[in-house]
Amino acid sequence: MNKTLLTLAIVLTFPLTVAAFPGAQGPGAEEYQQHRIERLTKELNLSAEQKSKVEVIFKEQHEKFKALHEETHTKLGTVLSPEQMSKLETLKQQRREHWKHKEGLQKSE
Repeated sequence: MNKTLLTLAIVLTFPLTVAAFPGAQGPGAEEYQQHRIERLTKELNLSAEQKSKVEVIFKEQHEKFKALHEETHTKLGTVLSPEQMSKLETLKQQRREHWKHKEGLQKSE
């Protein structure tokens, strides 16, 4: 029983964690990745070849992360009731709004 609760807690935490990092996916993800690559290119003085390889690595990472996120969501759908899934989506949306608000405050400073 405790193992099941622990597993459920971990699985439920993952989508909320995903929502907490706005650059990870969703609107603006491409801009975030491009900014990240440009920053690394400048700070690490990457050659054109290195920059291309870094871009490929980040793209692969993004695809794997996206697949893992979708798999997690599917698995949650088999564990949670429709009402719980709906509440989870609401919690994720609230988290996104919190981060958007926080981002807006940082840009205006």
